Amino acid sequence: MRYTPDYVITDPDEIRRLIRENPWATMVSSTAKGLVASHYPVVLEEDAEGISIVSHVGRPDERSHELGQHEMLVIIQGPHGYVSPGWYADEAEFVPTWNHVTAHLYGTPQILSDEENFGVLGNLVDHFERLLPAPVSLSIDEDAARHLATGTVGIRLVVTRFDARLKLSQNKSPQVIERVITALESDGPYASKALAEEMRRARASGLHGDDHGEAAPEDAAL
Repeated sequence: MRYTPDYVITDPDEIRRLIRENPWATMVSSTAKGLVASHYPVVLEEDAEGISIVSHVGRPDERSHELGQHEMLVIIQGPHGYVSPGWYADEAEFVPTWNHVTAHLYGTPQILSDEENFGVLGNLVDHFERLLPAPVSLSIDEDAARHLATGTVGIRLVVTRFDARLKLSQNKSPQVIERVITALESDGPYASKALAEEMRRARASGLHGDDHGEAAPEDAAL
């Protein structure tokens, strides 16, 4: 990502939160045959030291990505959306932007054993089903579940480095930020209640700066 100091996230806890709340990830590998990208859900290993995620890929993606042979990029995308300069209530403002929360995670995937993979798949199902009134589980038919699991390969990615941005109008005044939030909460064509909530959370937690001078360079482009 472009280096924009005002928006850089360095707190690992912020990255963990982003993963928890946005588990649908993009996995990118630079292989001998070129770039390969896939999309899979990931789960944060809460008890791990540092940042560690587990997931799985469907065969033959493990070969396409050359898993375990080199570093992989995993992209976590949080709420994002278009911000119109018309929301700023300043006729001198005419450049739009795109607010977003994004993390790039790097590490070399570890291939899990068949048994550990089955455990990860079970935990993955339980993780998402737990919010439902009648959750289902792989234990309903473990034999069938184990058969289906043979078509997947489990992975663990211990994050060795990350590059993340939280771009939520920090370069604007509190009044402008509130107008942007109000517009995002409306029924307009660019409404995004999730992005509005992210902006409110960032402001409440002090992630919004008080400096509202000239627009940061990133506002010169979407």
